[in-house]
Amino acid sequence: MKRFSLALVLGLLAVLLPAPAHAADELRWAVQPSTEQGPNGRGAFEYKAAPGQQILDYVGISNLSATDLTLSVYATDAFTATDGAFSLLPASQKPKDLGTWTDMVPRKYTIAVGKRVDIPFRLTIPANVTPGDHAGGIIASVSQEQTGADGKKVNVDKRVAARVYVRVEGPLRPLAEVSSVKVEYDNPWNPFAGGDMTVTYYLRNSGNVRVAGAVNVRARAPLGIGLGAAGDAPVPEMLPGSEIAVTRRIPGVAPLGRLSALVTFNPVSADGRLAGATGTGSVWAPPWLPLGLVFGLVVAFLAARVVRRRRRALVARAAALA
Repeated sequence: MKRFSLALVLGLLAVLLPAPAHAADELRWAVQPSTEQGPNGRGAFEYKAAPGQQILDYVGISNLSATDLTLSVYATDAFTATDGAFSLLPASQKPKDLGTWTDMVPRKYTIAVGKRVDIPFRLTIPANVTPGDHAGGIIASVSQEQTGADGKKVNVDKRVAARVYVRVEGPLRPLAEVSSVKVEYDNPWNPFAGGDMTVTYYLRNSGNVRVAGAVNVRARAPLGIGLGAAGDAPVPEMLPGSEIAVTRRIPGVAPLGRLSALVTFNPVSADGRLAGATGTGSVWAPPWLPLGLVFGLVVAFLAARVVRRRRRALVARAAALA
């Protein structure tokens, strides 16, 4: 995806507590919700607001390094990566949503060793914004020149961020679905041993609120006969409009012809449990050994019939010549 970059991979998102001890020359800092007097224990910026409303708040940035630190501070949009991770746009990509609501244009702050600055910012909710959940982050970053393994110089943007969530008033449409299911099967020659069924399913948040939840996967033979299951697995928070892909494996599934996988998603939102969603996929899993035995018996039977017919013909011909 275009959204992924070296800066994003190396970015540290939502780091709100001091990191463990590192080398003395390593740059370290923390970003957290704050007030004019200092942090107040919030884990993230979370607001409920009406279109056109303005919100004034503070972000605290602490220098945990052994040297003075100069940081660029700005806001941007969030998205859910295909693996379910909460991610922020790279610095090279302009935000289109919550990141544009903040009057904190990219600015640089120099913070002394062991000190913290509490920076004010203002969120202005657009009058024509769609209702529901919007997400982003306030980032403090340092761009450093490093030498790669090939000896070339590259600029690495190291980032630490605090999450920002805004729920805009208006009609809410919580909707989650299993958008696709793909099934693969490792068919064994020995049907009694069973094979591995690999199920890749895609979950989509088609509504306008954040959802999470749990998913289970069940393997079935024709007539709905159960052949095994992968127990409940947690689904990370999915932002509106996002889709994630998950691969699960069910071992020891017997090859009984046309096999299917039933994926059941039980989503929840901040307002409670939502309607469940299901999806199915299928794959052929012929029982090769029994089929081979049947094929061999059929071939042997037909061969025996041919031999008997030829033998009878020879006997009849001999009798006619006698």
